[in-house]
Amino acid sequence: MADIVLALATSHSPQLSIAAENWGLLTLKDESDPRLDYAGLLKTAGSHIAAEITREKWQQRHNASQAAIATLGRVLDEAHPDVVVIFGDDQHEQFFDDNLPTFAIYHGDALPLFTRKGKLSGWKQAEQTAWAATATEYQNDVELSEYLISWLSDHEFDIARSNKMREGIGHAFSFLYRRILPGGRVPLIPIMVNTYFPPNQPTPGRCYSLGTSVREAIEAWDSNKRVALMASGGLSHFVIDEELDRNLLDALARQDAAALHALPRHKLRSGTSEILNWVALGGAVEGMKMTLVDYVPSYRSPAATGCGMGFAYWT
Repeated sequence: MADIVLALATSHSPQLSIAAENWGLLTLKDESDPRLDYAGLLKTAGSHIAAEITREKWQQRHNASQAAIATLGRVLDEAHPDVVVIFGDDQHEQFFDDNLPTFAIYHGDALPLFTRKGKLSGWKQAEQTAWAATATEYQNDVELSEYLISWLSDHEFDIARSNKMREGIGHAFSFLYRRILPGGRVPLIPIMVNTYFPPNQPTPGRCYSLGTSVREAIEAWDSNKRVALMASGGLSHFVIDEELDRNLLDALARQDAAALHALPRHKLRSGTSEILNWVALGGAVEGMKMTLVDYVPSYRSPAATGCGMGFAYWT
């Protein structure tokens, strides 16, 4: 039978790839972001935020996150996986509103990477400059992806499938090659979860069940391959909610399925919705031991915008 040798979870925020001295570029973005009521957030931000947005604190937070990414990369490399199965969200990179499934698995052979088109400026250029050089195309494990689609369908999970990439795998998945394993070539399988776009976002309970089913499928797979699992995204952003983040991490450490099911859906919106990828992984790692590498609440503006960066692995 196949062996799940490791699981890991990581934030993938652009802030992780932008030098601390340039976080102000993201502050400028937040000030005009139509998804945010920046003026309103300024009025409600706590007085403690001033101490969180000094240049010294930015550098400390950045250094801690880079160390955590390096740890995850080392642990994954040492596990020698044959394939990495990633729970991640697609943000109109592969699917658009004309056809946007709740869950989808890609089972085509080639994995092109989504790349931004046109001239880049501001934070986008700063982020892309820090990415490792990658190939334009990687390899999917077609055998495992088609097996997962079939197994999940046979076990009452309605899974959409695609064997053609419209724009290439998105940032949630390419983060593996660009930051976690720079230069790595291990095949990956994208399990795309629609965390972002209503009205068909899955519940935390449904995501947990997906993870459980993926684990059961891999454990029943007649193969000697070494499989790693990964959740990509989160934690809370664009406004940091440390209480929500810590409740999630504590529930994962305790393997408290009820607490994960009960995460407040009204808070799982916009970028914070990527927490659902961690919940799916939570269902897949029952019985495994969690190591929290770090939690780094990386504030970047007086309005408490930023990203709660989380990094963990399970053995």
